Amino acid sequence: MLVLAGVFAVLQLANVTGRDTPDTKNYLSYALSLRGEGKREAAAASIDYACRSGASIAARRQSVDVLRFHRPDPAGRVLAACREREWRAVEARLGAGQSGGRTAPFMPERFMRIFEARPGYPVFLLPFLTLFGVTWGLWLAGVAVTVAGGVLVFLVLRTLRAAAPVCLTGQALFYVLPCGTTAMRPMTEGLLLALTLAAVWGCALALDGDARRVRAGLWLVGGALAALFTVKHAQALFLGACLAGAGALVAMRRRRAGREPGRGVLAVTAVGCCGVLGTVLLARLLHLPSESESLQDLLTAHFSRPDRTRAWPEFLHLQVNFWVEWTRRQLWEPLFAVAVAAGAWGVLRGRRPAGVFVVAAAFTGVLTQAGHPDISIWGDRLIVLAWLLPVLGLPLLLESVPPRERIALPAQDRPGPPDRARTVRRGPFAGMTPFGLTRRGDRGRGR
Repeated sequence: MLVLAGVFAVLQLANVTGRDTPDTKNYLSYALSLRGEGKREAAAASIDYACRSGASIAARRQSVDVLRFHRPDPAGRVLAACREREWRAVEARLGAGQSGGRTAPFMPERFMRIFEARPGYPVFLLPFLTLFGVTWGLWLAGVAVTVAGGVLVFLVLRTLRAAAPVCLTGQALFYVLPCGTTAMRPMTEGLLLALTLAAVWGCALALDGDARRVRAGLWLVGGALAALFTVKHAQALFLGACLAGAGALVAMRRRRAGREPGRGVLAVTAVGCCGVLGTVLLARLLHLPSESESLQDLLTAHFSRPDRTRAWPEFLHLQVNFWVEWTRRQLWEPLFAVAVAAGAWGVLRGRRPAGVFVVAAAFTGVLTQAGHPDISIWGDRLIVLAWLLPVLGLPLLLESVPPRERIALPAQDRPGPPDRARTVRRGPFAGMTPFGLTRRGDRGRGR
């Protein structure tokens, strides 16, 4: 497990920069302000990181452009233009008095309040930035949270009593599927994946039945929900509701079958309900941005246009259009849909109670995407939690494939004692060469 994590970390040295997103500047400036830096210092470091990353990407793209690869390196020009553009916007907002909160004023104040309500990820970044600086600190933070996600996959599968090779397969899938790519980006999704997996591990422990494991599982689920509230409180709400629903479903099925639901199932259901209630109450108490504010942010392009007067009907209209287009694209490239369906089959086939909780946790990715029906938001990062189904389910599905049997047959037309027996493989390709032809001397022997 540790060797696999180390190999993944070494491979990430190929892209130390060039992973940032439009949200990175906001989280980075928040973390730097927690370290005591002022608005201009935090803005300067964030702008420098984002612009250097953009310049690096521009240079890479030109180096392989069939028409422009021989031209001078564009990094310096792109860097200067990026800095001028970003500083012009920041200076204008600082001059207008937008200097509150922890984040630098890269966007309108209403938009920045959304990031002010997410201190968890900046706090996570703080020690990495302090010890290693901005560039290497963000890279190491991405490596740490992605490696942790892979290790948690290993632990979840191990708790479900999967064999070590199956657990390693799940860990490797987490690194190579979009989970690993998205978690390496300097934004909240990597931490969301790790905390969601911690909650799933807690559910697996709670279903074990042992009193100590049940207590440990409940602490994991509760702690993950509490941490998710600080990273993205909507995700804590979604995960708490989905785990509570999964627990209620498992309990009802067991009661209909004449069995007791089990204290682990009931306890996880109770913790999920408490998570939902606590998230709603704390969000109201702390005056965090509401769902209506998030809706206006979506429909007004980050408050760059007037508020919509009929926000909910427009949102529902956009929702229908989004899922129609999303389905069309999935039918065109069905890898995601097929992987998720196979993963769901894998987790539900042999480990149904735990599999229900895995499906519930993965479904939070669909809810997150439904809350932001924007087809252009940085690929599939919003629905990335749904990839936990193939990560955990495909190894379990492969585990259910029986090994090829060996059957003993008496020797025929072979030199040696008459009672000598030999074994042959039973399978669709038995007795065939790699080219599909029978071996010389085997013709006419009933093969």
